[in-house]
Amino acid sequence: MTQLWIKICGLRTAQAIAAAAAAGVQALGFVFHAASPRNLSVAEAGALQGEVPAGIARIAVFLHPSQALVDAVIEAVRPDWVQTDVEDFSRLRLPSLQRVLPVVRSGASVPLPLPSRLLLESVRSGAGEQADWHEAARLAGQAEIVLAGGLDATNVAEAIRLVHPFGVDVSSGVESSRGVKDPARIRDFVAAARAAHARLVG
Repeated sequence: MTQLWIKICGLRTAQAIAAAAAAGVQALGFVFHAASPRNLSVAEAGALQGEVPAGIARIAVFLHPSQALVDAVIEAVRPDWVQTDVEDFSRLRLPSLQRVLPVVRSGASVPLPLPSRLLLESVRSGAGEQADWHEAARLAGQAEIVLAGGLDATNVAEAIRLVHPFGVDVSSGVESSRGVKDPARIRDFVAAARAAHARLVG
């Protein structure tokens, strides 16, 4: 059985990283966007990297970043993946072997050809708004779709049933307050997602 890829985004503490790792996620997202309550400085992010267990992908998450910020993060963090809106990649210079996770937002034009893996997000990141699940389901037959936007433990099973995504991504849906991750909510989200995926493929 192919395992569902699960990413917890917007981590800011060693405790949150440990909770996500204990829940068995595949990826952790570190946000570099000053307007976000989950924003990290380059120094803060660099200091946290030693807390990430081997085998869990580290994703640097941006929103329309400057080249200077991307360069600083790549140097300090050495992320496994760089995530930002798909149109940003046309102007950014990245190392030749850097893996990327393009973000496509609900209702926006879809890039052609489709990237082999993309993240389908709502119009605004980190705000608890749901992406268009019907659009996601349509794209899921053509690429590895990571579904984000408004997911939590109460609705992720239905999202997985409808969309059949490659993976799911959550941030605000596992928080006790804006920017503060809740270990119990992380655990409940991952358990609900895993159970739903098992029913789908089993």
